[in-house]
Amino acid sequence: MGKITGFMEYERIEEGYKPVTERLKNYKEFVIGIDDAQAHKQAARCMDCGTPFCNSGCPVNNIIPDFNDMVYRNDWKAAIDTLHSTNNFPEFTGRICPAPCEAACVLNVNDDAVGIKSIEHAIIDRAWAEGWVLAQPAKVKTGKTVAVVGSGPAGMAAAQQLARVGHTVTLFEKNDRVGGLLRYGIPDFKMEKSHIDRRVDQLVKEGVTIRTGVLVGEMPKTGAASKVTNWAKETITPAQLQKDFDAVLLTGGSEQSRDLPVPGRDLDGIHFAMEFLPQQNKVNAGDKIKGQLKADGKHVIVIGGGDTGSDCVGTSNRHGAASVTQFEVMPQPPEEENRPMTWPYWPLKLRTSSSHEEGCERVFAISTKEFTGDKGKVSGLKTVQVEWKDGKIVEVAGSEKVLKADLVLLAMGFTNPVATILDGFGVDKDTRGNAKATTDFTGGYATNVPKVFAAGDIRRGQSLVVWAIREGRQAARSVDEFLMGSSVLPR
Repeated sequence: MGKITGFMEYERIEEGYKPVTERLKNYKEFVIGIDDAQAHKQAARCMDCGTPFCNSGCPVNNIIPDFNDMVYRNDWKAAIDTLHSTNNFPEFTGRICPAPCEAACVLNVNDDAVGIKSIEHAIIDRAWAEGWVLAQPAKVKTGKTVAVVGSGPAGMAAAQQLARVGHTVTLFEKNDRVGGLLRYGIPDFKMEKSHIDRRVDQLVKEGVTIRTGVLVGEMPKTGAASKVTNWAKETITPAQLQKDFDAVLLTGGSEQSRDLPVPGRDLDGIHFAMEFLPQQNKVNAGDKIKGQLKADGKHVIVIGGGDTGSDCVGTSNRHGAASVTQFEVMPQPPEEENRPMTWPYWPLKLRTSSSHEEGCERVFAISTKEFTGDKGKVSGLKTVQVEWKDGKIVEVAGSEKVLKADLVLLAMGFTNPVATILDGFGVDKDTRGNAKATTDFTGGYATNVPKVFAAGDIRRGQSLVVWAIREGRQAARSVDEFLMGSSVLPR
């Protein structure tokens, strides 16, 4: 490494935030990235550790020590080339990935991890500013055609990889814009959609045909997904895709939201997070939404303590909610992880997001027993504290409460992909309702249906953007091998 003793000389440098009072006025990104000098020092902290666990901790296997060293030596062009060799979209992961690489950093055993995510963020932003991110169209076309269904990060990565080796790729998206959950799930204040638009432009220049507003299969009749897919203006059958293309890769999301079937669930004012969040993103894009779900002046309760719930908190605060409370059924985790027990794996510890810091009461070990209402509208929740005993959740006697609520947002995760698309192709499903396909080195991501593959959340279930990119890249290699007999694409 460039600075062998750097990890002993320099402290970890965190990215900054604009003040809460300023960022709550809009939906713009508010993270203040590290500058070149800070990146130089942060990269100098990367140890000559011998076994870089950060590589295996990163799902796309970013070559982290190498690009850290390149940043330290001020070779930013080599750094972005190295980063792009494993990750098609570092601007996505550099903004919204939770950075499992940092949890696995050897320095994290007993000190603060290297700020890998902030360095990645700095590299890709510098690359765009310098004009180093260019389209890479194939020099020779194979004559083979591939349909990629679903334009989230898995679909975008797969489409790009397949186009670059010469296949004719068509990317199908049921919504009106490309991006999947990145577009209509992640709030703009976490990732502005111009980052997606730049990559879409790159895909088009590389020869990818993009068809938005096209629903493959039938529209689901229930759940949040049924309210999203009505943006589709055209329907195409799975049979038609199988007829028209040499291979089909399914890269849709896990869109069936987990429900909370307790008394009063049918009251107005109770909505899935994925009814609430996409509407604001569409408004930010200039669309008109009739009857938009708004939190302004309301007492909001978000049920679910994960990232989606946090996104609901941040959006509600920007709407001007009277109060925001977030429920989590699990007990509050410790503020600091037990590193000797967990390193290099993802640790259990209390995580406070920027949205929480903007204003939110967090309640742990709580369960909702009933929604109460007035004239058909939700007005409160009957709750009870819970605890774990013998591996089961049990209620704490005498802990029942009634909390006021004008808007309830269900953000408890997603159970499985919309079944209609898998059923339409005849794809076997696993016990969780996901597409059944292995990740074997040979023949990976292939389903039971000839020439139909599956990758991303539709195969592995609800997951992270970095896992989606990994699966899209790996599936692209498998599709290429299927079409050509061998592949030069990296795995």
